[in-house]
Amino acid sequence: MHRSIRKLLWRLGYDITKFRPASHPMARRKQLLESYAIDTVLDIGANTGQFARQLRDYLGYAGRILSFEPLSTAFRALKAGAEGDPAWQVFNFALGDAAEKREINVAGNSYSSSLLGMLPAHLQSAPDSRTVGKETIEIRTLDSLFGELCKAARNLYMKIDTQGYESKVLKGAENSLARIDTVQVEMSLVPLYEGELLLNEMCALLLGRGYTLVALENGFSDPASGQLLQVDGIFHRR
Repeated sequence: MHRSIRKLLWRLGYDITKFRPASHPMARRKQLLESYAIDTVLDIGANTGQFARQLRDYLGYAGRILSFEPLSTAFRALKAGAEGDPAWQVFNFALGDAAEKREINVAGNSYSSSLLGMLPAHLQSAPDSRTVGKETIEIRTLDSLFGELCKAARNLYMKIDTQGYESKVLKGAENSLARIDTVQVEMSLVPLYEGELLLNEMCALLLGRGYTLVALENGFSDPASGQLLQVDGIFHRR
């Protein structure tokens, strides 16, 4: 019976799985947050707050969240979502490797917006990510803010989802990484943005800084071929 129901759901495009770390990526992430006793999350590239709401609503995380989002429209939604949550702070700027102002490419779907140019492989797989405008944003480094924002933190989880700009965020956090136990970073399997580090390069960068890859989560894939284009890697060091 169970197999027949599941087959029917698959034909309809749905599935039911047990919410346990061995088989469900969200359950695994929940267990990692708890086993590492995470008390502060840096949500870098927050968009409208999807990741933070996931932490609150589905993973039961009640600790501090610091969300960074440079786009004005996305930030308004982010700020509204954080209202009434005293442990969730939001900041209207990007993080990178230098303090500066730059133009960001604004994508039609908002969350694919990037400081880097988008390559054909991305656009082909997600036509709604086409650039529809540009916006001048402020960029700061995590190192310039870390002492003030994270002085009371004990166990930190840094999530970076900046559409190819992840290595720049890490470069601007060189001095802060010693205090950051866990890093979740979006990694591309094929070039999607100009100048981004690919999965093997990002793994080498973080492994070289003492982190170990502890989990992989599926991300963006090509809807026509099924090819996986991006994953989220979770790295931890003791």
